Amino acid sequence: MNVTIINIGDELLIGQVVNTNASTMSQLLTGVGMEVRKTMVVGDVRQDIWDAVDEAMHESDVVLVTGGLGPTKDDITKKLLCEYFDSELIENKMALENVERIFKSRGYEVTPVNRAQALVPKCCEVLNNDLGTAPCMWFSHEGRVLVSLPGVPFEMEWLMRNRVIPKLQETFYTDIILTKNILVQGIGESFLSDLIEPWELSLPENVKLAYLPVAGLTKLRLTARFSRSSSKSSDNSISNLLPGLYELAGKYIVGEDCETLDELVHKTLVERGLTLATAESCTGGNIARLLTAQAGASAYFKGGVVAYSNEVKESVLGVKHETLEAHGAVSEETVREMVEGVRTRLGADLAIATTGIAGPDGGTPEKPVGTVWIAVADATHTEAKLLQFGANRRQQNIDRSTNQAFAMLIRLICQKV
Repeated sequence: MNVTIINIGDELLIGQVVNTNASTMSQLLTGVGMEVRKTMVVGDVRQDIWDAVDEAMHESDVVLVTGGLGPTKDDITKKLLCEYFDSELIENKMALENVERIFKSRGYEVTPVNRAQALVPKCCEVLNNDLGTAPCMWFSHEGRVLVSLPGVPFEMEWLMRNRVIPKLQETFYTDIILTKNILVQGIGESFLSDLIEPWELSLPENVKLAYLPVAGLTKLRLTARFSRSSSKSSDNSISNLLPGLYELAGKYIVGEDCETLDELVHKTLVERGLTLATAESCTGGNIARLLTAQAGASAYFKGGVVAYSNEVKESVLGVKHETLEAHGAVSEETVREMVEGVRTRLGADLAIATTGIAGPDGGTPEKPVGTVWIAVADATHTEAKLLQFGANRRQQNIDRSTNQAFAMLIRLICQKV
């Protein structure tokens, strides 16, 4: 089964809004064995939408369309699909009840414009959207399926997970897909590729390896595809392939089964019942932001200090004035006092500290842009590391510093086991 994704909206074409819908949908579909053949972005132009839908309906088993379902005049998808499938708009009882429920929960009256959200083509099946007023519409036509979803990302994702994909799996035969993420840090992507080449070349034909580099981190994703009629899927699981990878690159592997290092830190701290505090200078609170974005972070995150000025480093974290005078803010001595100070002051089991020159200005010949000191500590041990990222973009230096700090923390924890 193959799928075409069509994302509608002028805001996507002009770059005003980043099209995250395509990547989210592709990941969800690929994860259940559905092959995404093509993605298209079209503006709010009737003929362009019609042409995209017509092309996709001739090429793919499934067409997923997002956007253009709102109550305003530029939202034309529903009427276009009604015409495309030679149908008529009718008021759907379930869709209307959903609109009324949502407006009542917000203390608003349903206006005629909002009531029109419950109008759908007679030929479609409505998949209820619990999170919004725009209905999700399922069309079946000559053995093919088109599903029209709202463009609001959190509504779309909820519908994909809870309505669309389960129904697609009931309708179409799909393969079994197994995936495995391995987070690798401390070695560049090209060097990693050379290192594990013998193992990669030995992978079975039904297993694919993808390199997914981000700032200071490479995620290896193994994907295995099995026919549902095959009895070998359990015998050839991905886990059986990992020992060979660890033999070659084990010292660089920091974790498995997580998408990001902050997710891995979250999972590790929750499982082990450890607490964490952060002291950030050059990362400007980015570490704390990523950690607190995870639901349940209050179980381990004590708090963080963004100590940008030397005065705050001294008064809040307890960095000695003499240390700053003698070695400067960007130094091993300072970052060690920062990490130990925040850990003891906030009463945490573990701590992270960063100080550096993110750029693009502020560097010197002795300490150029991209110079970063990172430290991690527990009650008995402090480890500090100097990194030279070079004069890259400011955000890239912040992201690389953040991932380096997370990796150092994971390695410190694992040493204690």
